[in-house]
Amino acid sequence: MNFLGFGPSPTIEIDYSGPERRTVSVRGDSPGQTETLPLFSGTETISGQVRVTPPPGKKLEHMGVKIELLGQIELFFERGNFYDFISLVRELEPPGELTTSKVHPFEFSRVEMQHESYNGINVRLRYVLRVTITRNYAANFVKDFKLWVRNLVDVPPQINNSIKMEVGIEDCLHIEFEYQKSKYHLKDVVVGKIFFLLVRIKIKHMEIEIRRKESTGTGANMYNESDTIAKYEIMDGAPVRGESVPVRLMLSPYDLTPTYRNVANKFNVKYYLNLVLVDEEERRYFKQQEIHLFRHDL
Repeated sequence: MNFLGFGPSPTIEIDYSGPERRTVSVRGDSPGQTETLPLFSGTETISGQVRVTPPPGKKLEHMGVKIELLGQIELFFERGNFYDFISLVRELEPPGELTTSKVHPFEFSRVEMQHESYNGINVRLRYVLRVTITRNYAANFVKDFKLWVRNLVDVPPQINNSIKMEVGIEDCLHIEFEYQKSKYHLKDVVVGKIFFLLVRIKIKHMEIEIRRKESTGTGANMYNESDTIAKYEIMDGAPVRGESVPVRLMLSPYDLTPTYRNVANKFNVKYYLNLVLVDEEERRYFKQQEIHLFRHDL
């Protein structure tokens, strides 16, 4: 590896301490790319060793070696500008020179990483360990090591009301839908029923969608993006008045995150159940209801 063309660079490696490190496969920075990263919970100690090895046959003069734990948010309309909400430093070595490989232990003890890692449409929240070898008259050697953070809710929400709503078109359609609860963990099952109280249009089929809405920025720089995470057909054919259709949708197969509200005053991520009815003329009737998602295991 060559930093800015100034000759060969040292090798910088990190080994994490403790038992075998959990890993997770996540979406990378480029479309279609995935990467495997070490996985930490939000209050876990991050510790290990940094190994710095100078280029073969070379000595490395430096003004110090340090490691930083950074929590950063990048809005894609401000790409390259990171907002640091965590910035912690550990000095590993004072000024000197390296002629052979050297190992430096480090520890960030029970840092409160309150926000989860997230790769969205218009925003990215990431955590990195950054090792910097400072040099006096040349560019510094810098290497980032990504890690992924997830936070758990140990106690399920005490208040978890059911969702009951009516929707209709005057003198044409009147339905009532009910979901057993409004808050779900990421491996939960959505259970409910759809009641047809009045049907005077020819319904062809009915489906339920999980939609994610991501809001970033404020004021003139506010961006809202919605995408459909899942689509599941719950009825095929015309219903009749008085009919009841059961709903049972498993969440575990889908790429969901918890609901995020006002993360560092930068973004929100919300989820909705969207009930869609399609008639024989391909007209679509829909009603959506927000649900709250939380994580109860890594």
